[in-house]
This record gives sequence, C-alpha cells and structure tokens, in this order.
Amino acid sequence: MSKESVLKKQFQQKDVQRLRNVMTGKAGERSTEGIGYTKATEFHKEGDVWTEDGREWTIKDGIKQNITKLDKAKSLAMPMFCPTCKKVMKHNNDKIFWNIYRRCFNCQADFETDLRIAGLWKEYKQNIANQGIDNLKENYILWVEELINSSKEGFVTEAGDVENWKGGINKELAYKSLDETIKYLESLKK
Repeated sequence: MSKESVLKKQFQQKDVQRLRNVMTGKAGERSTEGIGYTKATEFHKEGDVWTEDGREWTIKDGIKQNITKLDKAKSLAMPMFCPTCKKVMKHNNDKIFWNIYRRCFNCQADFETDLRIAGLWKEYKQNIANQGIDNLKENYILWVEELINSSKEGFVTEAGDVENWKGGINKELAYKSLDETIKYLESLKK
C-alpha cells in the first residue's frame, strides 16, 4: 500500500468517543454533551397531586394518571378482578353483586355463609332492611321540605310564558303528614 491511500481525515473527539462506546457495547450512550434549556425534573410519590401543562396528575398504585372530571364515574365501572379474592369477575351475577356489595358473587356468597354459620344472619338482614327504611325516610323528608319551601308564585311554560298561580301547600297539614309518615316508617323497622 502506498502512503497516499491512508485516510487523511482528522477525527473529532465526538467521533472517537462514539467509536469507543460502540466497541465497549455502550452504543446507546451519548458521545456529546448537549447545551441549552433543560426542564427541572420533579419527583412525585404515591398520592401526590400536581398540575402540568394545564392538567392535573396523580400517582395511584405506582402509575402516573391524569385526573379528569369522570374519575368519580370510573369507580362505578366493574373492575376486571374482585378486590376481595383477586379472581376474574366474569360471571353474569358479578356485575349485579359489584353494584350492590362491591365484591364478586362468590365472595358475597361466602360472606353470607359465614354470617349464617356465626348466627348473625337475621341481624344482618334486619340491618339491611332498616338501612333501606332510613334512606327512604331521609329522602322523603328532603322531598317534603323542598316542596314546602319552593316558590308557588309562578311557572314558566315551554313556550316561555309566565303563568301566575295562586294557592299553595298547607304547611301545617304537610308537617303533620310528614310526622305521621315518619312514625309509620319507624314502625316498619325490625
């Protein structure tokens, strides 16, 4: 070989470093230092809530998640796995039992069996019935109070016309009926 065929190029430092990285098996590493703006890195832990680019974020179960308006609705959807037994919820009854008891059909059946064995089944059924009566009573009280306190001076029709009404609810009779209904609902409790 003649001396003229020798490569006459000058290698820069980044070229030499790149070749060293390739030869040592570190091909993905950087061979130059970048300059310019670097964003400050923030480290967040489980449960932190922060705003980034106009969105709210949090970390749940080690995963960065966006907080949206529909997060409350997400809890209504049935999960793939039962939170109690960690098994797949694929049975037709699992959706029904998830909406009521927040566990799968088999877990609820096991729970109720354990209650029967312990002799607490009647008390459990009574508590469920009494809770239903209490909820009905609270909703009825709210409905009556809203009805009594609502304005009966006028009504706007679908056409946009305002109709003035006269009359209203007899408040004494409404409260008397409310008391009687509450007493009746209380008598239904076991």
